[in-house]
Amino acid sequence: MEEKRYPVDELVIYRNLRHEGLFRDMAALMGMGKKNGESGSAYSCAGRLVELAAEYGFEGNLWHCFLALCLAENENAYSCACEIAGAAGGTLDTLAKRDYAIWKELFDFDVKSLSPKELWESIACYHPAGRESRVYNRRVRDRIVNLAVQLEQAGSVKEFQEYAVDFYREFGVGKFGLNKAFRVLEKEEDGKAAIDPIINVEHVYFKDIVGYELQKAKLIENTEAFVEGREANNVLLYGDAGTGKSSSVKAVLNEYYGRGLRMIEVYKHQFKTLSDVLAQIKDRNYKFIIYMDDLSFEDYELEYKYLKAILEGGLGKRPKNVLIYATSNRRHLIREKFSDKRELDDELHMNDTVQEKLSLASRFGVTIYYGSPDKREFERIVGALADRYGLDMPKEELYLEANRWELTHGGLSGRTAAQFITYLRGKAPVQESI
Repeated sequence: MEEKRYPVDELVIYRNLRHEGLFRDMAALMGMGKKNGESGSAYSCAGRLVELAAEYGFEGNLWHCFLALCLAENENAYSCACEIAGAAGGTLDTLAKRDYAIWKELFDFDVKSLSPKELWESIACYHPAGRESRVYNRRVRDRIVNLAVQLEQAGSVKEFQEYAVDFYREFGVGKFGLNKAFRVLEKEEDGKAAIDPIINVEHVYFKDIVGYELQKAKLIENTEAFVEGREANNVLLYGDAGTGKSSSVKAVLNEYYGRGLRMIEVYKHQFKTLSDVLAQIKDRNYKFIIYMDDLSFEDYELEYKYLKAILEGGLGKRPKNVLIYATSNRRHLIREKFSDKRELDDELHMNDTVQEKLSLASRFGVTIYYGSPDKREFERIVGALADRYGLDMPKEELYLEANRWELTHGGLSGRTAAQFITYLRGKAPVQESI
């Protein structure tokens, strides 16, 4: 008797799926894969599909959404080759087409034919309580749901493959493709850095930052060069608190995400993991900015030595797809004291010590200064924010109240202006919907 063929066991490229258990249990229900014990029951599979729908905000045919998710998240030789650049070509394309024939069989299977019929009819036409995703932003969530519909309607394996490649070219693959910002976590077991997505990124764009036109233009010019593959510099944004340094970096991310830019936030106590982070991202088809917010060092903190080696001067070369953008209230990043100049007895080569500290800031090729606005500029920021949020207040009264506010709330800055406008919006009566 001929042994039964299980198509999902013949996948070559798409292996080690994130939700491998559910994938194989569903294949077992369809008679396309080896059954994995009781976990392959219809009720268990349906329940896990619903849980994923709640987590990702899926709707429609949950089986197809799940398959589209597996394709979108699986980082393999083929999907990584297709991200940004498109079809991989060569033998990879041939092997992937073979795998896609199996994926198309899975898509073509009508889950409504499974038992119990009423349960699977609900799974095939699922209406969620809410469309929000706890994993991806709405744009990505909508694109995965749309991919599920496209793959369901594909008339051939060739068309199926083209839809998948289009997705990879537009969004990329895996966590780096489907997210724009990340933080670094340290794994205790092996000491390696885990790069974790940041789901809710503040939607700040350059048009939202009032003033600082020269600073924004300089930042945009450097970032444009980087995204287009030309030579670009590491950037240090320094100056007074609340002047828009961090907001400008967030704007860079939001403006250039669609062109393949990603951002990884790293804190100074994590600098020892920088080499590991670079090793993980150097071969991806994205441009990465390592973001260091509010960067400064005290005399006794030595983490800046890790940063110096990465910026320039270490044996290892910084990958071409990586830049470092940092913000700081200090021009030279490291705290300087008058006592540094008086310690001749303790330090024979005092100038060497001072130069070591100053050399960190000098390794940023572009430095951009953000100064506090004067009174007139502060009022202009307040007026622009008031107009943006539709606050109906005479300008003279608005400016008078703003100047009173800044005297007791941090002085003249864009942040103080934004906080004042938030205060006024909080006082406004809530508009009742009809």
